[in-house]
Amino acid sequence: MSRAERLLDLMQILRRHRQPVSGPTLAAELGISLRTLYRDIATLQGQGAGIEGEAGVGYVLRPGFLLPPLMFTEEEVEALVLGSRWVVDRGDSRLAGAARNALAKIAAVLPPDRREGMDGSALLVGPGEPIAAGDAELAAIRQAIRAEHKLDLSYRDRDGSESRRVIWPFALGFFDRVRVVVAWCELRQSFRHFRTDRIVALTPTDTRYPRRRQAMLKEWRAAEGIPTPR
Repeated sequence: MSRAERLLDLMQILRRHRQPVSGPTLAAELGISLRTLYRDIATLQGQGAGIEGEAGVGYVLRPGFLLPPLMFTEEEVEALVLGSRWVVDRGDSRLAGAARNALAKIAAVLPPDRREGMDGSALLVGPGEPIAAGDAELAAIRQAIRAEHKLDLSYRDRDGSESRRVIWPFALGFFDRVRVVVAWCELRQSFRHFRTDRIVALTPTDTRYPRRRQAMLKEWRAAEGIPTPR
């Protein structure tokens, strides 16, 4: 492994962790000595990487530092292409447009050989069944999640019974056939899952719910037994 590749791997490891990672842990994952690790961290800091921490405490990458797309490996490019193609095919029109734009931006800065591999990627998204939820509805849900605002909605359950709910949306799940809003329901006073194709009417509000989205997401994962991504 070249030193450039090792520095890139170090950045990727730091990017995966939100909490400080000890020097010995980083050195072991990279297969290098602790002294070499300290030199590599000093090199990256000198190049402008926002790595904070010190020996004996741990290191963390400050949010906002981005690697140039031309540093992507072939498999990373394939993963981005496959994921973006899925969004184009299965997302709403705004997400689909954003995915196309993202692919175009990545292609614009890749070396020619990588760009050709991106255009000719053999990883394809299979056909799926149409999803009933409308584009405007999904855009409103995503905006409410970003702003941490309550949603007022009329919802029809599997038996056809309709009720009015005020929910605190904090996640939106995309499945092959349905999309599901994960939220705290004021009526039930618990976490609930709402299929978007069963939402009869939806009204965004300007009222911010009193909990932080990330905190609720963490609690919901714990309640459902879903591991936290690293």
